[in-house]
Amino acid sequence: MSRYTGSINRKSRRLGFSVLENGKDLKRPYAPGQHGNDRRKKLSDYGTQLQEKQKVRFMYGVNEKQFRKIFDDAGKMKGVHGENFLRLLESRLDNLVYRIGFANTRKAARQLVNHGHITVNGKKVDIPSYRVKPGDIISVKEQSKNHPAIKNSLEAINNRVEFVTYDDSKMSGTYVRMPERSELNADINESLIVEFYNR
Repeated sequence: MSRYTGSINRKSRRLGFSVLENGKDLKRPYAPGQHGNDRRKKLSDYGTQLQEKQKVRFMYGVNEKQFRKIFDDAGKMKGVHGENFLRLLESRLDNLVYRIGFANTRKAARQLVNHGHITVNGKKVDIPSYRVKPGDIISVKEQSKNHPAIKNSLEAINNRVEFVTYDDSKMSGTYVRMPERSELNADINESLIVEFYNR
């Protein structure tokens, strides 16, 4: 399945979950469409697991094939499968560009990476799915430091997650360490995604 390019607000309302993680996409707390405000049917176990998978997939903007590959990679790591899966999703370059504050959404971060505005350890990387390792330095390319979208996003940011640090003088951020589960979205139940793929 290809990447979803429709309305984020519509998708958030359908899932009953803020895909942008800021609540702005959930102005109306019911599903879209003529019958969105009607009583919802109770989901089966499969439906609940599928919905949880879709929540995370749309939140990180990953297509199904990539999502499954990351899930399989997480299974090869030591520790809890579901938590490792979320850590690998957080280690994607487009996500870290968003976490540092160079973009105000993951979609915008993916575009910055695709257009070659971002470097990792001084080398240009234009692959949004590039897996960043702890200790790697993510910077804005010298020619892009006056990019209006990047400047506006940096001015608008209030606080950053603790697993990234930011150096304003160099316009660069460091991926310090893998995130703890407590630092990630509490509304996600990753065990349902593990059950979905292991059923």
